[in-house]
Amino acid sequence: VQLQASGGGSVQAGGSLRLSCAASGSAFSSLAMGWFRQAPGKGRLFVAATAWLGSGTYYADSVKGRFTISRDNAKSTVYLQMKNLKPEDTAVYYCAGRRGNLDSSIANDPNNYDYWGQGTQVTVSS
Repeated sequence: VQLQASGGGSVQAGGSLRLSCAASGSAFSSLAMGWFRQAPGKGRLFVAATAWLGSGTYYADSVKGRFTISRDNAKSTVYLQMKNLKPEDTAVYYCAGRRGNLDSSIANDPNNYDYWGQGTQVTVSS
């Protein structure tokens, strides 16, 4: 499975961005998908995830109410809509795919994902 993330950029605080992650090479509908982010000098942190067919969505506390993950199985794409962005959201954002489903107990651990995209930079200025 190949994952290609896009949609990053530079915005001012309070602005919005939508990230996309297109998958190829496998049955997308059978993959659980997630977004993680990594700021300079820090580890890769969970942002959001969606189970098969969007049957469950999970968010980090820091982004609840501001970010929305969604998927379009017909387009083999997962999205991360980000609103009310803050400077602390600045990071490289990575999409990830997992063979098999997931739930809240495992969604936030990057070790539970099998495939990774290349990352897209999001920079939020104050």
